[in-house]
Amino acid sequence: MSFDEEWAAAREAAQERIAMRLNQSDPSRGGASDADLKVRQDHLGALGHAAYELHGRLAKDGKHASATTEEAGGDLTDKGFLTGIAMNTVQRMWSSQLRTLVDACAHISNHLDYSASTHARNDQDIRTSISQSKIDQYLK
Repeated sequence: MSFDEEWAAAREAAQERIAMRLNQSDPSRGGASDADLKVRQDHLGALGHAAYELHGRLAKDGKHASATTEEAGGDLTDKGFLTGIAMNTVQRMWSSQLRTLVDACAHISNHLDYSASTHARNDQDIRTSISQSKIDQYLK
């Protein structure tokens, strides 16, 4: 078999595998056989609470070595060591990444709190409209 024939066969086999997976996840790779999305309020609340707690811990504990690292970096730089410059660079990058992660946790927590309260209001509106429609039905 020539390279071109083997390559064509490999492309065809790949296309068949892709075509079979278009509208479903592969159960053998951990995909769910039931494709319905199910979210319960307690799940949203638990995730939001975990994100809130992680936000608090990261904001506090993520900075505990900042001052000493900056001081050590400054001392090493003053004494002519390139390691001091590297430590200061690592500290700046750590602070930047930490801010990003803390902001992401806050965003997740706030979004899940908003989603949970919005869904609760929507559920209440639906219950109210259904009960009103039944009341209207009996009054007529």
